[in-house]
Amino acid sequence: MSAMLKVTLVKSMNGRPERHREILRGLGLRKLNRSIQLADTSANRGMVNKVLHLVKIEENTDEA
Repeated sequence: MSAMLKVTLVKSMNGRPERHREILRGLGLRKLNRSIQLADTSANRGMVNKVLHLVKIEENTDEA
């Protein structure tokens, strides 16, 4: 089935380059310790890899 990524913001955006902040906002992460579900696509993986030091990733698979 389709794989999903659970992405959680674990470090603050404060003091980070504006580009990193834009990527986090684009992913939908705005508050600390909030999680979002994303489809596991190459575009989403690329965005997450740019801010890997600020987020925690868990991979989920839909087995329904």
